[in-house]
Order: sequence, then C-alpha cells, then structure tokens
Amino acid sequence: MNDWITALGGRYLSDERVRFDTSEPARQAMERTVITPLVHLGVLDLSGPGADKLLQGQTSAQVDLADGGFAPLTCFCSAKGRMLANAQLLRIDAERYRLILHRGLLAPLRDHLKKFAPFYKSELTIRDDLVLLGLIGKEAQALAEVRFDVLPPAVWHQAGDEKTQLLAHPGPQHRLLACLPLEQAGEVATRLSEQAAPVGNAVWCLQDIQAGLAWLTPAHQDALLPQMINWEALGGVSFKKGCYTGQEVVARAHFRGQVKKRLARAQLEGSRLPALGASVVDADGKAAGEVVAAELDAYGQAEILAVLTTREDIGPLSVDGQAVKLLKLPYPIERLDPENLAQAQV
Repeated sequence: MNDWITALGGRYLSDERVRFDTSEPARQAMERTVITPLVHLGVLDLSGPGADKLLQGQTSAQVDLADGGFAPLTCFCSAKGRMLANAQLLRIDAERYRLILHRGLLAPLRDHLKKFAPFYKSELTIRDDLVLLGLIGKEAQALAEVRFDVLPPAVWHQAGDEKTQLLAHPGPQHRLLACLPLEQAGEVATRLSEQAAPVGNAVWCLQDIQAGLAWLTPAHQDALLPQMINWEALGGVSFKKGCYTGQEVVARAHFRGQVKKRLARAQLEGSRLPALGASVVDADGKAAGEVVAAELDAYGQAEILAVLTTREDIGPLSVDGQAVKLLKLPYPIERLDPENLAQAQV
C-alpha cells in the first residue's frame, strides 16, 4: 500500500516511523525545504446526516466552527475528563467530517464513537486509502501552492477540495500537511522531491515538540486532562459550547485552577531518547512527571515534551540519568478560545 515510500528511497523502521538516507535531516529542515511521509498519523472520517450532532456531543470543539476553512484542534474525553484522543477536525462536505490523529488511536476512537453512531445515522471509517504528507521549510508554502494549485491556509485552517486538503501547522519552520488519495501519492511525492529533500517523519515530530504540540498516543490514552498538554492554550477546547462527554470535569479544572500538571518542553544533556512514559525524576529520585514525546534535534541532542508537576520548588530534574534543561514554550499558558482563532485570515 505504501510502495510509494520505498520508491522514494524510504524504509520502514516500524509502522509509525520511516527513514531516508538524507544526511542531517533535522538540519535540512532548518536550511532548506523537505518532505516527509507522516505515517505516525492517520485519518478517521465521520459521515452521515447526524455526524455534526454526534461530534458536538463528544468533542471539545465547537463543531460548527469547522466550516471548511477553520480546522480546529479538538479532543475526545472519558466521563472523568481524561483524553481518549486528540485530533484536528476538518469539514469535507455537508455531511462528512475528518479527524487527523495518531494512528495508534484510530481504531480505539472509532470503536468508542461507534457506540453513538446509530443514534445519529452516522458511519465511521478509517481511511487507509488516504496519505498524509508533510512539507517543512523556507519554500514549503510556495512549493505547495505550485504543486497543489491552492493558496496555503493560515495555521489551523484548511484549503483544497473534497479530494485533497492542505493544512498549516505551527512550528519553527513553515509546515504544511497534505491529505491526498493514495493513488496520487507516488506522483505527488516524486514531483515534490525534485525541490524538497525526502526525510523521515522524526523531523516532523521534532517540530511538533519545538511547537509545544503533543499528540496523544496509546501510551497516555485515558490518562491526561486536556489542560495537562496545554490543549486549551492551543485553542483545542471551547469553553463556550454546550455539554460534551467529560466537559464538566474539564471546565471545573479550568475555572477552579485545579491543573497540577502541565506540558513542558525540555532538552536532555545527552543523545539517548527516552521511551514514551519514561519518568522525569527530581534530585531525590521522586517522579515529577513523564515523557510524552522525544526526538533528536539537529545537533544530536534529545528534545522532549513532558507532563510535569506545576510545583515551583521542583529543583533539578533528569530522565534516565540525563539532566533536563527546561526550554521556553512558543505560546503563553493561558486560554485561547477557538472562536477567536476561527477569525484568522488565510
């Protein structure tokens, strides 16, 4: 199914990781333009006359904001407010919505939402016939405009048509995500590779870390409140919409300031990548948090996102014997209403 990746020179390290022989891929993304297959992400479609109502009752997004232009962040929670998945929500047509999320959570989220689908005359489909392709770098926008014949959108907005969508994500470099039919992937990727170096998807994941953007994986499913990954600071929670599963807990944590853990960005003094869920410990060896994402940067050092205690007296930290240097997040830890984000101009 993904022969186009091997034809481009890529090889699979796992179901969620692809590598190319391009040297210094993270540095390439800083200095030029690169493309990467986003095999760690996947697509779940919700379709039918009641798809919007199903979503409205289950997701943290104000669904009517997803209008084919704005493509908000969202999350799905348990009754206790813990996230089952987080995603980006697109509207494809009048009765079809699309979710982009970590591929390891596609089936669990589909099965969870299937419990409600019959009441809304809706269907849920994992779209194995679609490909997600990332463009990163200085010429990403210009290259996308030429190759996809569409003006690149603003961050967290979409452009394109029913077959191909183009999304803009935040990061230290320009980043665009293209969702396109599998049968077109080989031709499109080959044409793009003429002006953009193919690199592994670790580069995209690194830029997520540098953007302070954590995508939930099976390692943390049903374990974290949205605020623990700063989801409300990224516009991923609407506090102006009505009820949805977990809403009471999420709202109470926000309005009472009861969030005792927060997402932090850090660099490790070393090149060993910790496993997802690895403990971040203080000077006494007591757990102060855990790793939710980790990648090597352009200089061969490990960068991580970790959910850490908000205690001010936390002191020196380490992960697997590597000292932790906290880095500044690229956004303030304060509520960002998606209703305001929706007004951003393309």
